[in-house]
Amino acid sequence: MKRTRLALAALVLGIAAWSVGIEPGWLQQRQLVLAAPAWTGRPLTIAVAADFHVGAPHAGLPMLQRVVDELNAAHPDLILLPGDFVIEGVRGGQPVAPEDIAGVLARLQAPLGVFATLGNHDWWLDGERVRKALETAGIQVIDNRALPLASADGRLWLAGIGDDMTGHARPDAAFAGVPADARLIVIMHDPANAVALPPQTVVAFAGHTHGGQVRLPLIGALITPGRAPRRHSWGWIPDAPTPTWVTAGIGTSILPIRFNCPPEAVVLRVGGKDD
Repeated sequence: MKRTRLALAALVLGIAAWSVGIEPGWLQQRQLVLAAPAWTGRPLTIAVAADFHVGAPHAGLPMLQRVVDELNAAHPDLILLPGDFVIEGVRGGQPVAPEDIAGVLARLQAPLGVFATLGNHDWWLDGERVRKALETAGIQVIDNRALPLASADGRLWLAGIGDDMTGHARPDAAFAGVPADARLIVIMHDPANAVALPPQTVVAFAGHTHGGQVRLPLIGALITPGRAPRRHSWGWIPDAPTPTWVTAGIGTSILPIRFNCPPEAVVLRVGGKDD
């Protein structure tokens, strides 16, 4: 009995050490492929990173620089950043100015551009300040609007939905000017708005949930912030009207822990069935 208790105690301590000391800094690059039957032309590579929370433990400026290097090394056509660049408070962390964060993100390069939406933490700090810092660094913030991207057929569009938790989500405004025959890519901070995606959406990306930060086998995320259900906390949303990936993000909030949910940068290749 004593040996069993000691073994259990060692297991708990080991999991705690891993969850606090190792996994939050164990950056992964997740490679995804999406076959879109309606897609024409050459495949498109999209790189995505969300929830940087720069200043959280394991998610300081050195981690941000690693993420930028990972995304650039993938040579994407398009880079999307679905929000929560800053952190206001997490145990063991230290807030970093949005201007310093944007200075590192300015190194991101993609032929079709680098685009962002703002997250709840960005708004809680100062949404307009975060927006200005990003746009000064050459990153377009597209909350609740859409714009065309360069493509051979002129049908490729990108739309952004504002943050849901802080009341900035306006899906109708985001999609108001999108042509019915567009090939649409959507970026949003919170997966709560996945239900509002129009049918011409080829793929959408969200963050906000951090994958739950702690994911247990057979159970998944213990907690999901906001209105999205727990089954929408990470990965492809099973019942979304169009393909939607929710990323586990980079940093942490509230508690600086991750278990079975490492930080990730996502690289997705989208093309037709036979590409």
